[in-house]
Parts: sequence; structure tokens; C-alpha cells
Amino acid sequence: MKRKHYPIIIEQDIDGVFIVTCPVFKGCRRYGFTIDEAIEHITEAIGACMEDSEVEEYTQFVGIRDVEIAV
Repeated sequence: MKRKHYPIIIEQDIDGVFIVTCPVFKGCRRYGFTIDEAIEHITEAIGACMEDSEVEEYTQFVGIRDVEIAV
């Protein structure tokens, strides 16, 4: 079986919940109370997004950068 890698972004909210987003698919976001749980959920969501999405809806993930802002 062929396998493909997808980037994910992991954040943690103020309540400690992990929010995981796959920027390749519009609206592909899940959460979990542990990182492992969140990754399991986003893996399932990516599978569903792959089945439901048209090729035109894919975006190419470029990366993450910091910007400096005076506060």
C-alpha cells in the first residue's frame, strides 16, 4: 500500500486541549485531550478529506515562520 505524508499543525488551547490542523485540506481540524489522541483524530479526518475533496481543493503547505511585532 502506498503511503503519503501530510503536514499538521498542533496547538494547545487555554484549557489544555490539543487542536490539530492539516493545512493541505480546507477546514481539516480535530482536537484531543492528549497529543496522541489529537493525532489519531486528525489522521482519520485526513482520510475523510482525501475521499471527499476534489483535486482543486488541495493547497500546498509551504511552512511556518515567525514575524516580530512591537508590543
